[in-house]
This record gives sequence, C-alpha cells and structure tokens, in this order.
Amino acid sequence: MNDFASRLIAWQRTHGRHDLPWQGGTDPYPIWLSEIMLQQTQVDTVIPYYLRFLERFPDVGALAAAPVEDVMALWSGLGYYARARNLHRAAQVIVSEHGGRFPRTAAEIAALPGIGRSTAAAIAAFAFGERAAILDGNVRRVLCRLFGVEGFPGEKAVEKRLWTLAESLLPAQDIGRYIQAQMDLGATLCTRGRPACARCPFAGDCVAHRDGRVGELPTPRPRQAVPRRSARYAVIVRDGAVLLERRPPAGIWGGLLALPEIPEDRTEPASWASERFGLNLSPAQPLGPLTHAFTHFVLELYPVLLQVRQASGSQAQPPRCHAADDGALCWQPLAARATAALPTPVRRILDALAAPDLFAGG
Repeated sequence: MNDFASRLIAWQRTHGRHDLPWQGGTDPYPIWLSEIMLQQTQVDTVIPYYLRFLERFPDVGALAAAPVEDVMALWSGLGYYARARNLHRAAQVIVSEHGGRFPRTAAEIAALPGIGRSTAAAIAAFAFGERAAILDGNVRRVLCRLFGVEGFPGEKAVEKRLWTLAESLLPAQDIGRYIQAQMDLGATLCTRGRPACARCPFAGDCVAHRDGRVGELPTPRPRQAVPRRSARYAVIVRDGAVLLERRPPAGIWGGLLALPEIPEDRTEPASWASERFGLNLSPAQPLGPLTHAFTHFVLELYPVLLQVRQASGSQAQPPRCHAADDGALCWQPLAARATAALPTPVRRILDALAAPDLFAGG
C-alpha cells in the first residue's frame, strides 16, 4: 500500500486528536513523560496525573532532584509503578551523564532506564523529527488487521515481521504527524472492542474487514490460567494514623507504602504484630476482603484491623511517613492519605476505614 502514510496523515489532519495537553510542542521532557504514562494506561486516566506531575516537576532537573518518595506519591494510583522509578532514574542519568540535555536520537533515548524501542522512537519523532517507526499496542492492532498478520504479536517472529512492516511504511517527511496518526487511528477507530470500521479510511483495504476477521486479529495471547494468590495484611491504627512500611524497589508495589503482610504460618495476627512492632494491641477484627488484579496474577487481600491500646518497647514510636529506606516503618495520618504513595488496594482499605468514630483515639 504505497499511499498508506499520505492517506493516514490526511485523515489525522481532519479527524485525529489535536487537543491533548502534551501536544503542540517539541520539548522532549513533557513528551517523554506522556509517553511513559500512556504505557498500558488510557488517555483519560493519564491526563490529570500528567498535569499534576508537570506542575510539581516542570523539567528534568526538578524531577532528578526530587526524592523518589515524592515521585511515587504523585504516581500513586496510576499503576505499573516501575515506570515511576525508572522515570526518576532516567532523569538522574540525563542530568549526570548528559548535562541535563535530553538525548536527541532514538538509540540514545532507548539506553535510558525504562524506555524501550517504540517509546524512544516516538519521543525522537515528536521532539526531534527523527524518522523512526513505533510499534505500540495501537500500531500492532492496526497493522495486524489491515495487512492480515497472523500469530500472537508478542512472539518474536511475529514482532519482527511487524517491525519490518512498520519501518517500510514510514513517510519521508511529516514524521511527527504520522506517528500521532498511527496512535489516533488505533485509539479512536481501530479499537480492541467495537472498532468503527465504517469510519476507517482503510476499510476498503483492510484484510480483517474484508474477511470478517476483525474480532480475530490480532491473534490473542495463548490462554493460560491466571494464578490467584492471597495474603493477610495488618491494619494497625493509633491516634488517627496507620502503621505502614515501605516496600523494596523490586516486586509488587515497589517503593510504595503498604500495610505489613502477616506471615501465612501465624494464626494470631495480634500476637504476631505485638512481637514484631512492640505494640499492645486489641484483638484482631477481620475487615472486608478485596481483590486486585495485576498483570500476571490476581491478589486476594484479607485486611485485619488491630488497634493500639498502648505502646511499649523500642519500636513503639516509628516516625511519621517520610523516610525512603526500604522496609522502614512509619505512621501515616489517615487524614493525609490522599497524598501518600499508596497502592490502590491499600488506599481503598484506608478510605473505607477513615471514619471519625473509628480513629477517635488510641
């Protein structure tokens, strides 16, 4: 299809998205920020996070100089928290190794923490006009349907074919608008469910549309049973605050503040918590369970409420939550939970608990 790029660019001029807050400029910093936030996250969800983040960290220097816990707090609720940690690390690399100037080529950008080939190409195209192909989820879907590409796109052979196809379609100029057009077509018309084929400029050329296979392409990931895990969590409260500990950088909720997890072999949560934290606690009260889905498994959370009757021992008075050390204990005031770096399910638990009569005293 020799005129694919020109037709797509023409469609974008009239029907594409032109009012997103990160559009219209060539500063690589906000472009980079938006591209990282948009990974596996919908535009409507990203916009308020993007605006708050840019207000707090207006440039790469401000981001690099910020404590990582401040970055995580602003990211809280957006999910996929490794993105935030890598964003912070990359900002520090840009300052320390590039003199605060964002790298200008896709190859250099891809060497930064947390930036893959497709994201690097998008940043380079939008900010510097580099002629580079992208292959995000929207583009994969469009190419698989339009050209009838079989096989799960995550398989190496299929991915290699898609990269070759994406590179062959690149226009000689207007690369930024072309990349945006690819994203817009997949996000607004060639969607995963209920695609608007009647309004697609390529409906007459699309193999999937012609063969009635729009629902079959791209080929889905081979089905596997989603593992389920369960864990109990101690909700230890005192004087309007809850005891939290910072998770290590690796693993789920890395770098965030979370409820202490009760070991599977401890049948008495109050006894375990008293031993570990040096606190005199009231008998445990089971709270309502909740379920949270991660990318590769589902976690069933069983929170247990433990109220402090009086403190004893050297660990009885952890500080308020501000330390960044992994495993550090701290007291988080319930009234300030909205700005804390909390995983979504932990925030849901604390929101449900934040009743005036429950935290009247300790």
